[in-house]
Amino acid sequence: MGIERLLEKASAYIKEPDLPRIREAYDFAEQAHHGQLRKSGEPYILHPLAVADIVVGMQMDILSIIAALLHDVVEDTTVSLKEIENQFGMECALLVDGLTKLERIKFRSKEEQQNENYRKMFIAMAQDIRVIVIKLADRLHNMRTLKYQSEESQRRIAYETLEIFCPIANRLGISAIKWEMEDIALRYLNPQQYYRIANLMRKKRAEREEYIANVIARIKEKLEEMGVEADLLGRPKHIYSVYKKMTTKNKQFNEIYDLLAIRIIVNNIKDCYATLGIIHTLWKPMPGRFKDYIAMPKANMYQSLHTTVVGPNGEPTEVQIRTWEMHRTAEYGIAAHWAYKEGNYAGGPENRMTFFNEILELQHEAKDASEFVESLKMDFFTDLVFVFTPSGEVIELPAGSVPLDFAYRIHTEVGNRTIGAKVNGRIVPLDCKLKTGDIVEILTSKHSYGPSQDWLKIAQSSHARSKIKQWFKKEKREENIEKGREAIERELKRAGIDSSLWMTDDKLLDAAKKYSFNDIDDMLSAIGFGGITAAQICTKLTEKLRKEQEESSNSIELTSEIKEVKPAPETRKPRPTNGVVVKGIDNLLVRFARCCNPVPGDDIIGYITRGRGVSVHRSDCPNIPHDGDGEEAERIIEVEWVGEIEANYSVDIEITGHDRRNFLNEVLQAVSESKTNISAVSGRSDKNKMALVHMTILIRNTDHLQSVVEKIKRVKDVYTVHRIIQ
Repeated sequence: MGIERLLEKASAYIKEPDLPRIREAYDFAEQAHHGQLRKSGEPYILHPLAVADIVVGMQMDILSIIAALLHDVVEDTTVSLKEIENQFGMECALLVDGLTKLERIKFRSKEEQQNENYRKMFIAMAQDIRVIVIKLADRLHNMRTLKYQSEESQRRIAYETLEIFCPIANRLGISAIKWEMEDIALRYLNPQQYYRIANLMRKKRAEREEYIANVIARIKEKLEEMGVEADLLGRPKHIYSVYKKMTTKNKQFNEIYDLLAIRIIVNNIKDCYATLGIIHTLWKPMPGRFKDYIAMPKANMYQSLHTTVVGPNGEPTEVQIRTWEMHRTAEYGIAAHWAYKEGNYAGGPENRMTFFNEILELQHEAKDASEFVESLKMDFFTDLVFVFTPSGEVIELPAGSVPLDFAYRIHTEVGNRTIGAKVNGRIVPLDCKLKTGDIVEILTSKHSYGPSQDWLKIAQSSHARSKIKQWFKKEKREENIEKGREAIERELKRAGIDSSLWMTDDKLLDAAKKYSFNDIDDMLSAIGFGGITAAQICTKLTEKLRKEQEESSNSIELTSEIKEVKPAPETRKPRPTNGVVVKGIDNLLVRFARCCNPVPGDDIIGYITRGRGVSVHRSDCPNIPHDGDGEEAERIIEVEWVGEIEANYSVDIEITGHDRRNFLNEVLQAVSESKTNISAVSGRSDKNKMALVHMTILIRNTDHLQSVVEKIKRVKDVYTVHRIIQ
């Protein structure tokens, strides 16, 4: 392969005026790599030339060809990215940068360096898919020349190819590269099995070719009778595919059904189904061996009809039927739909493949490159299941996923508010394994208290687990910050000090720095979870005031532990015994609605009843006519909590979890440990071992309720805890 042959091959689809740019890139790369040799002893320029040839074979755009020729110049020569940008443009420089390893940065280990390289490559891939297409071409040529590497390097590179690059090629639907890399990798990782299978296939080759020729002739005759134009060919089975079926399904070579395979390529979808009917009239189809990937394409856009029939002589024979466009997609995947040819990046096929966005999301959530790569392997390089939403939308998930993974894939808020799930119309536990074809419906409640710690064990996808961890981190932090702020305000109030004068940003930041916190929120969060006391912070806040008071011999003495000082008496409305007042109206009868059981801390609203005073509801209570008008709208009035409230309030909660011995006892023990009274409890379980517990507890306010909920959520096998509105 020389530059002239590459240009001739590219001229089949690249416009004539653009061809000199390819030669310019070749000349630039040849000069940069001048004097460099590969381990085979050949000039180094032959490698980028071979990579560009593979890229041209997939009919990638002009910039992809140029980047393929230049992909090693920054990494292996003194050429800088700036030089690439100046001569070939910023877009080309970005492609080359995405293909360049992080060789010049010092890492603690070879593994850390490799993971960082992967992360860099995946992020570049998610931003511009051409990066990974060129990288796959680069890896394919390196695999073809693997014989020149040491035995240790051969095994390492082959393993890395099987673990990382073959799954990427599969996910992008580029089977032409995937199959070849898998076969080469197997040859170096397990040469004994590779050559054994190759010999077995070679021995039966003549017999197989004769059989295939007879079957093709029979099909062609029938297709001509029906007026269907088609190309028929025998499909060679790849060695790695046979090896994988033998090992994963524990089968012998002669038990592999689809060693004999025929591919039929027709002009349109109508002919695909007509051909399928002809095949099934010629030979009996094998049960459970038909797949319609035209009606339901794979995630990598693969489309085809697959059927296995009992052919002549009782031989199982696989038949694949597709159009020419589908065939190109099957061979080159996302590259077959390349939008860059029309200069339309935004509408590219990658927009239909959601995992690109998920890669970028995962990058922000992973704490380091190792976690990022492991999460990618878990979510994107495993087998997939395809399930449906109730509206018929197809959702792809890693094999082994459960309803929680489905919920978080739909939307983070759907996941956080999950209280149950239905699969194919039946309620199932949250740890139920999903299968391809399942119709999944997530049951949610806005009164849910969010994920349980057990969800981290139940969720199978790293996407769901990272969202759950994110919730705990965010929710707890915000809650603790608020608790910390309230604690400081209470301490200052106890000392008779106006908190508005002392809780300014500059004073709080000064106190935070004295206790070595990065910012105010870190300090407040630490107070909220008990890492430091509010009294300690108040001491720092009022340090200057204390000194002034000591100097003036003021009678009020502030110590490091601020003493309680009764606030000055002030004029206020008499506090009602139930802790609620109606704004602007005195002495109205107030009662709490049983449907939603509001407690101090809830947003509340009043509703004037006929003859029973004001009924106080939670603001989100569905029994309040929020969108009413006329007389109904006039019954809605504003109410508010006032004063320090000592009363207990009834709250109904529902707990779901996995039914097991002592489950209910442990839930009751958790409530008891929080010093909370239970006024009613009932429970049941179904045949799916789903436990459902209804409980009425007496609590003081929403903070008290939240602490009880957190205690319950820490009980093993608890799935959800949410508040009930009747």
